Amino acid sequence: MRYYIITGEASGDLHASNLMREIALLDPEADFRCWGGDKMQAQGGFLVKHYRDLAFMGFAEVVAHLPTILKNFSLCETDILAWKPDVLILVDYPGFNLRMAKFATLRGLRVFYYISPQLWAWRSSRVVNIKRWVEKMFVILPFEEKFYGKYDYKVDYVGHPLLDVINEEMKLQNREEFLLANHLADKPVVALLPGSRTMEIKKMLEIMTSVRSEFPGHQFVVAGAPSIARDFYSGILRDTGVAVVVDQTYDLLRHAEAALVTSGTATLETALMEVPQVVCYKGNYLSYQIARRIVHVNYISLVNLISDRLLVPELIQDELTRENLVRKLRAIIEPGAVRQNIKDGYRKLKQQLGGRGASGRAARLMIQYLNEK
Repeated sequence: MRYYIITGEASGDLHASNLMREIALLDPEADFRCWGGDKMQAQGGFLVKHYRDLAFMGFAEVVAHLPTILKNFSLCETDILAWKPDVLILVDYPGFNLRMAKFATLRGLRVFYYISPQLWAWRSSRVVNIKRWVEKMFVILPFEEKFYGKYDYKVDYVGHPLLDVINEEMKLQNREEFLLANHLADKPVVALLPGSRTMEIKKMLEIMTSVRSEFPGHQFVVAGAPSIARDFYSGILRDTGVAVVVDQTYDLLRHAEAALVTSGTATLETALMEVPQVVCYKGNYLSYQIARRIVHVNYISLVNLISDRLLVPELIQDELTRENLVRKLRAIIEPGAVRQNIKDGYRKLKQQLGGRGASGRAARLMIQYLNEK
């Protein structure tokens, strides 16, 4: 069968690539065409557009890049019709993908959605459109099945695919090998995860690295995204003494004592690697003010949302200052109740997310549904 898969972020590229691998095991004739990244391409997908050309963060940024976004919509629509897939599989990335769902359904194509948009956080009214334009929804967070149930929409809960990814990536370098390979000092590590988009990296790294002088016994190391050129990081980190390791996030987290993490999937990855963290977010002023008025959740990080409590500290917008970051980082580095509470909470979090095999479960259900009609 022919599978057209769309995602617009690094995390989507990761999860879509694992889904593709599982689909290929069940369907040896699988043919993939995709909007995504290097990992999807490595699984045999023909890459139409890379996510680095699609990632615009915040409302103001979307408005500023509207001509490019509209051009991408048109390109995608034309390409889908020309290729005639058996199914369109959408992975997260709701601003783009919900439009593609409507477009494809109106033209008689089957539409599956893997990793639900976070409608429970904002615009829950969009569930009406999901029911209309998405044939099957596969969710990865334990509370999402109940959320959709309130709207009389049956979804399939498959578990969180990060559990598989973390397990697969555990064949990592030992500490000595990791430090030597990356020319790092033999000092405790604070990992910096500033995101995967150039706009957010620029915004977050300056504040994250500003605290390093308060922790002379530690070295600060950035988890570089593989889609971002090393020179980009060098330009921001010049004269700071902060190192960058590219495409080694799990190695870095395995050997980190603590982490500063931009809100997103990385907060959950950090938790599954059992590293105490401070979650950071600072967006465009206008975008943040709009978001405040339409987003209805108590926490910004997935870790706290799933735990339903403030397990890890969050510093958002005006609260993200050097002084606050120093205070919160010191609290999670020092041995004591705060650090131990986070570690204990991480263990409970893993239990809430279910067992391994999410990608395989999603692939099996997709093949089953495709064969039923």
